[in-house]
Amino acid sequence: MAEVLVFHHGHGLTVGMRGFAEQLRRAGHTVHTPDLYEGQVFDSLDEGAAYAESAGFDTITARGVTAAEGLPAELVYVGFSLGVLPAQKLAQTRPGAKGALLIEACVPISEFGAAWPHDVPVQIHGMDADPFFAGEGDADAARAVVETVTDAELFLYPGDRHLFTDSSLPSYDEQAATRVKHRVLGFLDRVE
Repeated sequence: MAEVLVFHHGHGLTVGMRGFAEQLRRAGHTVHTPDLYEGQVFDSLDEGAAYAESAGFDTITARGVTAAEGLPAELVYVGFSLGVLPAQKLAQTRPGAKGALLIEACVPISEFGAAWPHDVPVQIHGMDADPFFAGEGDADAARAVVETVTDAELFLYPGDRHLFTDSSLPSYDEQAATRVKHRVLGFLDRVE
């Protein structure tokens, strides 16, 4: 089974994020869920984003990198929205990565290096009309990853919700989130 490091989105380590990790554990995977917000969970994305901005996105990313220290190198990195920053950085820069799952965000490969590691598979998931994913360039970055990385997949779901995979938020879309979960579990079974 795979060993997985899951990074939460801008609300913090919500009940829904913990629930997602638990689903992976029930499938037999070892899952780590570091708290990049030091115990804080925000009711609104605006409040969470304000916290991340005040702490500094570099600081949030560094907290994620620190969370990987002491864990095996052979991890699958999973990031949800804001959590994609440390997940993608570690997948691109930490030797031994087994894979990356970038959910509801993606940054250009050049953000963390010249190229994506040739032996690190990646899956990217987002809604096709999400104002953050589709409207702020993440979908374009995801398409560029798929065009340049041998083992890369992009899955677009119909809808305009951001954080549609978190069952504890009003933006949750059960049908799309279930499809993401099945694809994630298939990816983890393939890379373990």
